[in-house]
Amino acid sequence: MPHAMQGIFPVVITPFTPDNTIDWEGYARLIDWYIANGSHGLFAVCQSSEMLFLTLEERRALARFTVEHVAGRVPVVASGHISASVEDQKAELRAAAEAGVDAVVLVTNRLAAADEDSSVFRRRMDDLLGALPSDMALGLYECPAPYRRLLTDDELSWCAQSGRFAFLKDVTCDLDAVKRRLALVQGTPLAINNANAAIAWPAILAGGHGFSGVMNNFHPDLYRWLMDHGRAHPELAAELDTFLVLAAMSEGMGYPKLAKHYHRRLGTIGSVHSRAVPYDIAERHWAVEVVLDHIVAGAERFRARIKAL
Repeated sequence: MPHAMQGIFPVVITPFTPDNTIDWEGYARLIDWYIANGSHGLFAVCQSSEMLFLTLEERRALARFTVEHVAGRVPVVASGHISASVEDQKAELRAAAEAGVDAVVLVTNRLAAADEDSSVFRRRMDDLLGALPSDMALGLYECPAPYRRLLTDDELSWCAQSGRFAFLKDVTCDLDAVKRRLALVQGTPLAINNANAAIAWPAILAGGHGFSGVMNNFHPDLYRWLMDHGRAHPELAAELDTFLVLAAMSEGMGYPKLAKHYHRRLGTIGSVHSRAVPYDIAERHWAVEVVLDHIVAGAERFRARIKAL
């Protein structure tokens, strides 16, 4: 079955000005950069967007701006689903839907607490689904903050069979789990989009529907090449996979501010200001700029090899 929300889906960062407001000009350039670099779609208002540090109005504005600036070039999905109160969650999800996104993304840890079982999950899911347009495409996101709640097999199967869900951003970080989930959703509209760079290529080879990891903020074109051409060039794909896995180890060096340092180099945005990471990453993560130097140089070498094929 074809899937509407599959492929390379970057988790979109939010650029801020030095005075802590959203940099809309930089955001527009960023959107254009993602699309120019091979993205199949965009996941806006997510953890990488610092959604936990945005007001509801800012989340609504980000979703709306993304849709308007993309102007139909690629699908846009958005979340902003962060509240504990069910009524507040309904307001958040309606705000995303009203922005005109192609799918509204529900965060799994908002549907049941760590100590609550699937009966609570199903009850809250039913309540939220009743508050959203019945024809609205939906997504699921196992966001790791404030805690990671992985879907059970029964929960995933129920969501897939409902026909309401277009994709899951899978955060199991476990190839065997991804393979099991692919089997569970077979024949349904629900795509499994892995979020972990360490298993990105093996998950694609196993039939995974997409990659929605944070490193799409650095080189989405290389992940796109893997999806489109990696099977035809297995040796180069294996080498590229090793580079991508090692480059992704930099995520612990102050992401998403790390991605802002990268995009400031490109000229996409002007400031590295971040609400989620207020500290200077160069002071805490020694030689971080040198690491970025190597990521940039390594990516360019692989682009040259791909171009020469």
